[in-house]
Amino acid sequence: MIWWLYNLVFPVAYACLLPHFLLRMMRRGGYRRGFLQRFARYGRDVAPLLDAPGRPVWIQAVSVGELAVAFSLMDELRRLDPAVRFVLTCNTSTGHALALKRLVAPDVTLYFPMDVPGVMARALDRIRPSAIVLVENEIWPNWIRLAGKRGIPAVMVNGRISAHSHKGYRKLRPFTRDLLPRIRWFCMQTEGDRDRLVDIGAPADRMEITGSAKYDISPTPPEARARARAVLDRAGIGPDRRILVGGSTWDGEEAALLDFYARNRAAHPDWFLVLVPRHAERRAAVLEAIAARGLTVLQRSQFPDGAPAPAAIPDVLLVDTTGELRGFYAVADVVFVGKSLTQDGGQNPIEPARDGRPVVVGPHMENFPSVSDDFARAGAWVQVKDAQELEAVLSRLLSDPAECAHLGTAATSLVDHQAGATRRMAARIHAFRVP
Repeated sequence: MIWWLYNLVFPVAYACLLPHFLLRMMRRGGYRRGFLQRFARYGRDVAPLLDAPGRPVWIQAVSVGELAVAFSLMDELRRLDPAVRFVLTCNTSTGHALALKRLVAPDVTLYFPMDVPGVMARALDRIRPSAIVLVENEIWPNWIRLAGKRGIPAVMVNGRISAHSHKGYRKLRPFTRDLLPRIRWFCMQTEGDRDRLVDIGAPADRMEITGSAKYDISPTPPEARARARAVLDRAGIGPDRRILVGGSTWDGEEAALLDFYARNRAAHPDWFLVLVPRHAERRAAVLEAIAARGLTVLQRSQFPDGAPAPAAIPDVLLVDTTGELRGFYAVADVVFVGKSLTQDGGQNPIEPARDGRPVVVGPHMENFPSVSDDFARAGAWVQVKDAQELEAVLSRLLSDPAECAHLGTAATSLVDHQAGATRRMAARIHAFRVP
């Protein structure tokens, strides 16, 4: 009865949301390519990769944040078994584009198929995975259930469930008590995540506290750092300038950074602002906000590698491209991590911390509760409560290299201390894979 109800409700909900998906497809672009993969229809471009020898590990990472965990996990699994290959799926065009840049044959990047029995059965039969891996809380019921029927183990890695989500899942306990025992093993970030998942039906004897895999990232590749530095140099922004990067910003956050910058740039001509919005398709709104403050701008999308230097040095660099955030984090003097000031949830602060950058965030880091606790205890960031405090903190840091160095050192030490979760998770997946 429970599965019948889910398989009735999900397609109806999907159909109702389809106009929204199509509109986003038009605005953001990138969805058309591979769209039929959502229905487990695979074209000639990926068929040879799916037919490669051996059964792959199928990893599902919903978008960019989870992909960082997936990439680290793949590297560790390949260290354990150099012959392993992967099918990496995601839900968003941004994540799909990033994965396409990173993965090479015999690995393959696909869109995650629609979670209805016919489509998911076709995907599982075509991919024939040796294990399926759920990154964080990618709980897709038919995927898990139909994999289990085929003897394919499911492993949750970097598992988390917030207190808010837990309240919602508790209302579905008749369903989750049937679904969660079908997962072979749970690698959870914290004891709180474990306890909340056990409360809604996960078997307590299949739980392991491994910590957060988000800490297991490498420093920014030198070529990414060099590329970002080259963009700034060609734009006339030399190494003597103090670079403030607003990373993964959302609506309202660019305005706060621009207001701060516009008010202070005359007194501090050595400061320079780089904006990297979370969604590049918001470029028009960000450009309008920049123009409204009388500032000039250079768009990264209109300034490709090798382009001649602009006629005049811009006031702001707008990075409206995909996959370049970490390079600009690495050359920053101060980093503000977005979706934390005017939005709820937060974005990943570990990436700039890995490179020893001083990190500033707003009050809303709900998506990173354990990480937030770690950073606060270690004094590895500055968290502000509003735009007014943000302005004061940024002004102080941009004027005080010594404090920036202290924060950066604390951030790097924290990341080094917390590393190791990926190795533990990879060992579990490797042990559970079926031949």
